[in-house]
Amino acid sequence: MQTNLVKRVADNIAIVANKIQGRLERRRMVSLKPNKPAIGNVLISYIVSPFTLKPGEPVPTFHTQHWECLQMAKTFLDFGYNVDVITFANDVFIPKKDYAFFVETRWNLQRCVPLLNKDCIKIFHSDTAHLLFHNAAEANRLLKLQQRRGITLSPKRFEQPNKAIESADCATVLGNEFTMNTLRYANKPLYRVPISAPRLYSFPEDKDFSACRKNFLWFGSAGFVHKGLDLLLEAFSEMPDYHLTICGPIDKEPDFQTAFNKELYQTPNIHTVGWVDVNSQKFLDIVNNCLGIIYPSCSEGGGGCVINCMHTGLIPIVSYESSVDVRDDYGVILKENSVAEIKQSIQDISRLNPSQLEQMARNSWKFVRKNHTRERFAQVYQETIEKIMLQQGVKQELLTYV
Repeated sequence: MQTNLVKRVADNIAIVANKIQGRLERRRMVSLKPNKPAIGNVLISYIVSPFTLKPGEPVPTFHTQHWECLQMAKTFLDFGYNVDVITFANDVFIPKKDYAFFVETRWNLQRCVPLLNKDCIKIFHSDTAHLLFHNAAEANRLLKLQQRRGITLSPKRFEQPNKAIESADCATVLGNEFTMNTLRYANKPLYRVPISAPRLYSFPEDKDFSACRKNFLWFGSAGFVHKGLDLLLEAFSEMPDYHLTICGPIDKEPDFQTAFNKELYQTPNIHTVGWVDVNSQKFLDIVNNCLGIIYPSCSEGGGGCVINCMHTGLIPIVSYESSVDVRDDYGVILKENSVAEIKQSIQDISRLNPSQLEQMARNSWKFVRKNHTRERFAQVYQETIEKIMLQQGVKQELLTYV
């Protein structure tokens, strides 16, 4: 009994310590200086973790935001600014200096606007669709699931809506026209910056498109109903000749696991793998045995999972709301995101001859190689900041400071 008591006390101490550590991390600020005399200050409210890596520790690749936030800071450092970085969850930050730019991703800008110097240029960096749309879209998917199967699952991607776009002078947007359309109501200038990819792959020249024509991949993060996995499980359970491989953190949503246990673990043509590192050989083995990535998400801010898979030569079969540019010569845009439409789209593309499929895969790979790389992100982000500087009246000589 005494042993159990000691264990409970130790567990409680660990929980409290983790909470304290979490609060400290949320309130942390990293300050960076350029390699030349600074011309001003910039604040980025996004994520801090990429700036606290140990020497030699690689930048995480499970989300593009880690490298992209580093590059955003580098862009301003190259212009000659001091850069402060806080996490968007820092709800106690108070600006104590003049900032030439305030770059925001969630909630801090609207809170800090009254405290900012009047000439501060405020940029909303949108890495999601507007959160009101985002939340409503997930709620609608959950409601449709309830009506189809008589089950109620809780939302996993809901976020507190913000007024960042209303508080900003302009916005940079990772997604395509879909994402931008959810922000246009605010009548602010919108600048598209193409989402990056954590790794580039060679085109799979030896891939057997005849052998893999009935094999498809779902690759995504949490929020499985939001990202349409429930629809795919229902579709593929009715198509035993077609195979679906699932790569994502399935164990993080036990209610979804329970609701779809039969499809996930007892259906021969559905293969539940779990989360897979994009840098691993296992990931390459999976994608080289699949024809396409199918991703009927209800709301995205750039479709990073899809973009990454297109870099491996997969053909995208995605919803419009996945926020990925897809043309007929290298993919399919789902119009209804219904189980029936998903089944028909899979069957239609699988009927194409192998040479057509190989050409579509190559076109998909070429598109992202041209438009969605780290180099492209860095180039467009710098050009965008230059445009904003000009339009906001920043002195011309600062543009030649890089």
